[in-house]
Amino acid sequence: MKGSARFAVLLVLLGCAIATVVRGGHELPVYPSFYPHEIEIKTLPSDRAGDALRQAKVQAYVGPGASLSDPPPAEVRAIESLGSFVIVRLNPASAHAFDEASACAAARTVAGTLAGHFVLHPYPVTPFHGDYLHHADLAAAAKARFLEGGPPVRGLRIKGSNLVQDHPQESARDADWDAEIIEVDAAGLVASAMLSVNGWLAPPWVRTGWFHAERLTADSVVDAEQRRRVESDLLRLETGDFNALAERINLERDLVTALIGSCRKVVIGYTVKREYVNVEYSAGIENIGYDAIAGLHSPIFIRTVKLKDFPWNGWLALGTASEPGAAWNPIGGMNDPFGRLMGFAVGDPALLPSPYESGWMLNRIADLPADPAR
Repeated sequence: MKGSARFAVLLVLLGCAIATVVRGGHELPVYPSFYPHEIEIKTLPSDRAGDALRQAKVQAYVGPGASLSDPPPAEVRAIESLGSFVIVRLNPASAHAFDEASACAAARTVAGTLAGHFVLHPYPVTPFHGDYLHHADLAAAAKARFLEGGPPVRGLRIKGSNLVQDHPQESARDADWDAEIIEVDAAGLVASAMLSVNGWLAPPWVRTGWFHAERLTADSVVDAEQRRRVESDLLRLETGDFNALAERINLERDLVTALIGSCRKVVIGYTVKREYVNVEYSAGIENIGYDAIAGLHSPIFIRTVKLKDFPWNGWLALGTASEPGAAWNPIGGMNDPFGRLMGFAVGDPALLPSPYESGWMLNRIADLPADPAR
C-alpha cells in the first residue's frame, strides 16, 4: 500500500506538471493563429521572384514587382492591397495664374491624361480603408464633381511616379510646368507614422483614412479659417474629445471635407499593389491573412500564414527586393523595409493591426469581463 500511495502521489505531481506545460502553449487567446517555427527572409530581385515562386523556393514575395505572366500560373495567387495615393499638385510659380475654378479644371485634365494608369478616386479615403463607409457618400459626390472637362495644361513634371512613362512628351523640364504628379506609397505612409514601444503599436489611428488625408493634404490649406478648423478637428480626434461614435464620425468627415477644399493639391486616385504567394499543394501556403493597406508586409501575415505541408508550424521562406539598410538597434531602430519585416517575425506586440478594418485585434492579451467580486 505504501508503494501504491507513493506511485499515486507521483502520478498527481506528473499530472500537475503536464497541466502547467499545457497552459503555456499556442492557445488562441495568446496567438491569433498558426506561426511558422522557422522564417527565412531572402533578398531577391523582382525579376527572379517569378521563378522562385513557381518552384516554391519562396512561399511569398513581399512587395510589388514580381515578374509573372498575367494571369499568373495556377500555383501562384495574387494578393491585392492599396498601392499608392496619386496626387496632383499645381505649381505656385506657374505663369498660368490659377484661380480655384481653373485649378480644379487643371486637376481634372491631368487625371484624364493619366486615364488607365490608376483608379480614379478624387477623395483621400479609399475603399481599402477600414473607415471608408463613413465617407462613401462624400467620395461619390467628389467623383461626380470631378468628371467634368477642363482646359489644357502646358506640361507635367513627374515626381516619383511611373504613371506617365508612356507619355514622356508630357513631362515638362526645368521650371516650365503647371502641375506635377506625386505618388505616395500607402504602406510607407503608415510605416513612417507608426511607433512601436514596449509591445504597443501607436498611434491608434495610424491606418485610418482621415489621418492619411491629413498627412497628404494639410500643407495645401492656406486659408486661416480653414486651417483653424482642420487643427481643431484633428486635436479633438486625437485626444478623444467627443461623446459618441456618431460625433466622432462627423468629426472625421468634417476634417476631410476641410482638407480637400482646394484643388491646388488634390488626391485624384490610387493604384493597386499586387503581391504573390505560392498556393500549390503541398509546398505552398494557405490560411493567409494580409493587411488591406500594407499587404503582406504586415504582422498579421506572419501571424496567420500556414504552410499546407504542416498541420501547425513549418519552414516559411519569404522573398523581398529590399536589402537590409537600417541600424537595427534600440536607437536607430529597424526602420527599413527588410528590418520591419524581420521585426514582425520576431516581435510580439500586444495588439495587431486588424487586416480588414482600421482598428486593432488582440494578440497576446485577452479582453475579459470584469470580476464583480473584485
